[in-house]
Amino acid sequence: MARASLGSAAPLISFLPIRSLNPAAATATVAMPDERHPHPSLEVVGGGGRDSFLPALKILNRPYEPYPVIGWNRHVETIFAAFFRSLPNVRFRRECLRTKDNGSVALDWVSGDDFRLPPDSPLLILLPGLTGGSGDTYVRHMLARARKNRWRVVVFNSRGCGDSPVTTPQFYSASFIEDLREVVAHVGTRYPNANLYAVGWSLGANILVQYLGQESHNCPLSGAASLCNPFNLVVADEDFRKGFNIVYDKALANSLCKIFKKHSLLFEDMGGEYNIELAANAKSVKEFDEGLTRVSFGFKSADDYYSNSSSADSIKHVCTPLLCIQAANDPIAPSRGIPRKDIQENPNCLLIVTPKGGHLGWVAGADSPRGAPWTDPVVMDFLEHLERGRERERSIAKSGSAKQNEEGLHHIEV
Repeated sequence: MARASLGSAAPLISFLPIRSLNPAAATATVAMPDERHPHPSLEVVGGGGRDSFLPALKILNRPYEPYPVIGWNRHVETIFAAFFRSLPNVRFRRECLRTKDNGSVALDWVSGDDFRLPPDSPLLILLPGLTGGSGDTYVRHMLARARKNRWRVVVFNSRGCGDSPVTTPQFYSASFIEDLREVVAHVGTRYPNANLYAVGWSLGANILVQYLGQESHNCPLSGAASLCNPFNLVVADEDFRKGFNIVYDKALANSLCKIFKKHSLLFEDMGGEYNIELAANAKSVKEFDEGLTRVSFGFKSADDYYSNSSSADSIKHVCTPLLCIQAANDPIAPSRGIPRKDIQENPNCLLIVTPKGGHLGWVAGADSPRGAPWTDPVVMDFLEHLERGRERERSIAKSGSAKQNEEGLHHIEV
């Protein structure tokens, strides 16, 4: 099923100045798309981020064309992608990281990359959605594309997800960023010469954007991408319990209950406001959050948890280059919850909203219907653009240092 917790907007249309088709026919004019601007089928929002990042995203000059039939309905697309998208074959080497509070998370590295790649290769951290892990198709496709570009990749499986061990009576939440903070510090220490980047989907995207906002100017990441981010969890919760969305709600609640029951012995003596029976038999994500999550993280209620865990509140504090991609028809991450104004005013952010895509679907582009989502080449072009900039900065710094040494030697010789 769709692996995430948590859509319609009018596209922004940009044209070149109207030009004459024929110098002799001054009255015959036509509007042509500007190569510096995206195709009008896409909504693009961003202040300085728009000018800084768009030149690298050539794919945006072409129209977004959903795959016939599958891509025309948001629920069909969401379900098709969840069940029928191909799964790239990858061999992982698992590292279990013990956190400061005695919890555990699982880091899945691609087996053999330490021999294949130099230590300064750019490093990409992947954050799956709610109950997701390194076995999810959208994660594997992004990983495979990054590896083709000779990037080192690691999948961050949150507590209990992707068979990650649970060693304390606490899972994770939409606003719990301590595990991500420790993961980033850990991989940064392990590869000190590598630039670090991250991509998050759905709930993983919400956690990632919260982390970027809280770290702000001190964030060690060189860039990040957020996909299908619910952004406003209150709005997402409202839609999550309506119409066909109830199917997703029940499926995700079932996945949460399965994870919980595997580790229920850790929770059997918990007192206070915990409602273990409700969490173990939850029929909705909100019931699970009411019985367990909100208590674990000190919230008064599930509604209080949602209102204080929305990454929309963090966008204004993000100082790391950030690409956000959403689908206007996303049934789980509603378009009306996107913080467009804050993204517009933040020079570090760029938002792309596709007219179709469903949730974690985006069955469009050259690899559709069963291959990589339409978003993968966009994200990779964005990250490569940032990495080239980092390499230029490094080269300039080295040149400046060499020049200083040369001038110093000259003075000594004189």
